[in-house]
Amino acid sequence: MGTLEAKELGLSYGSAYIFENLNLSIPEGKITVFIGSNGCGKSTLLRSMARLLKPQRGSVILAGSDISSMSTKEVAKKLAILPQGPTAPEGLTVLQLVKQGRYPYQSWLKQWSKEDEQVVQQALEATGMSELAERPVDALSGGQRQRAWIAMTLAQETPIILLDEPTTYLDLTHQIEVLDLLYEMNDRDKRTIVMVLHDINLACRYADHVVAIRDGRIEAQGAPNEIVDEQLIENVFRLKCEIIPDPLYGTPLCIPHDNCRLRAARALAQQQRKVDSSPRDSVSEEGNHEEEETVAPKKELVAASSVSV
Repeated sequence: MGTLEAKELGLSYGSAYIFENLNLSIPEGKITVFIGSNGCGKSTLLRSMARLLKPQRGSVILAGSDISSMSTKEVAKKLAILPQGPTAPEGLTVLQLVKQGRYPYQSWLKQWSKEDEQVVQQALEATGMSELAERPVDALSGGQRQRAWIAMTLAQETPIILLDEPTTYLDLTHQIEVLDLLYEMNDRDKRTIVMVLHDINLACRYADHVVAIRDGRIEAQGAPNEIVDEQLIENVFRLKCEIIPDPLYGTPLCIPHDNCRLRAARALAQQQRKVDSSPRDSVSEEGNHEEEETVAPKKELVAASSVSV
């Protein structure tokens, strides 16, 4: 069972509360993404749900039990977390890193087994890292390094995986590569995946469930198509935008408004120049020639006056 929820959760740094009386239930077997502006508490909430931060009040319930009462190995068999920008010891190979995922299953009575070896190999294959198994982690590209860490969480065989900004510092190609991998893991194994993402468009594309956080509280949550609109983006990010359907997936696509008046004026002038230079109707071209010559300067005047507003 891969259930995870927060009940009346209170989190603070010093005397300043970040969350108070927060309640959240993570949909089982789905991809949930936390979105929000910098400093709103996304990563803090994720870390608290993994027992990396102790709440001042309330509780986190993992698979029906209060996570604070569970042993480290009990938690590690049910939940894996990949923090932002993890680092491996110098010289550690991909294979050695992935083997660390089997730690919760080792004991004095149960040493490394054929089953452990099989799980590790399956994790390497699932993430496309088999051919790089003997390569040092610190010699990998950013995308390869992230896949190696995800392979470790796969080897941990938990029904829940938490990831704090798994695409940070990656270029667009590697961002898509990592998110595709997580999507496939969810689709194939029905693992519950919870992650923090900054890119609202990628969040909407990959998430089944979005949790929008603003100033330490949940502003809205639900399916992207149900909750992500212009008003939500303005409330959460203080940004005006247009929301249109993604042409490939139909999910919400955020087009931010530009607050630079000079840039907006130049864009308007460029559009007007295109109108001015477009072919005229041949029947009216000669009759309207004189009128066009007087109208065009007026259009340029409008664009020019916009710059100084």
